[in-house]
Amino acid sequence: MPAPDAAAEADSTSLGAAAGRNEGELGAVVRHLRKNRTAMLGLGIIALFLLCALFAPFIASHDPIATDLGNALKGPSVRHWFGTDELGRDLFSRILFGARISLGIGLISVVIGLVVGVPIGALSGYYGGKLDLFVQRLIDIMIAFPGILLAIIVVTILGVGVENVMIATGIASVPVYARLVRGSVLSIKKLGYVSAAKALGIREAKIIFLHVLPNCIGPVIVQSTFQIATSILWAAGLGFLGLGAQPPTPEWGAILSKGRVYMRVAAHLTTYPGLAIFLMVLGFNLLGDGLRDALDPKSRKY
Repeated sequence: MPAPDAAAEADSTSLGAAAGRNEGELGAVVRHLRKNRTAMLGLGIIALFLLCALFAPFIASHDPIATDLGNALKGPSVRHWFGTDELGRDLFSRILFGARISLGIGLISVVIGLVVGVPIGALSGYYGGKLDLFVQRLIDIMIAFPGILLAIIVVTILGVGVENVMIATGIASVPVYARLVRGSVLSIKKLGYVSAAKALGIREAKIIFLHVLPNCIGPVIVQSTFQIATSILWAAGLGFLGLGAQPPTPEWGAILSKGRVYMRVAAHLTTYPGLAIFLMVLGFNLLGDGLRDALDPKSRKY
């Protein structure tokens, strides 16, 4: 077995070489992504919603929860760009502030899925055996439920509210990441550099988190963009069912749920929040498709 100094030197050398390769790969990914018009369109849509969410207090023309019954169910006008709802609240302002909630739910749920699902998948794939069998049976049980149904079950247990929706959608994302990372680790751990790291006496924890997991980043990034879109849809569905944000919080799914009652007399109540959900989900899906192509070395050879 090599001396600790030799193992450490070899480890640092391999990390330095990997860093150089990663910088070159990153440049190639960015160049390919810039040439992809649909991915840039998706990125532009996401950037627009991010700006609207960040600067909602400055962009909004009205207080999103202030009622004005005298102007209830008014159509789009100069004063109310998207019209008003059944309580006279400005729909444009409510959609702006709703972007904060939807993006927040999407991002937090993905963070929860990453923090929990990635280590579980990595350990399960790397060690295999009984641990892998036990983890995969748990994942199979979770996957047996459709994602939205699993989120509904979790929200029912925890209670309604935005915070619990974030937790619920995050838990529903865990099996997706665990399965994805496990599959990547199963193939990566057979590669020569992993065997070399073991032969040098590098600790297994360091091999997993410094040598194996970095090579799973590409698929995880792509999945995260799609998962944000999925979580936004789940959150809207929970809000539509009354299990998400509670009145008067301006959440897109809840706005849709209230607006469907007035579809015949005030179609704008469902049109604009529906378009907001559609565009945000479309933006993340377009960006995800572009990232998937950019992170695939075969597709970059043209």
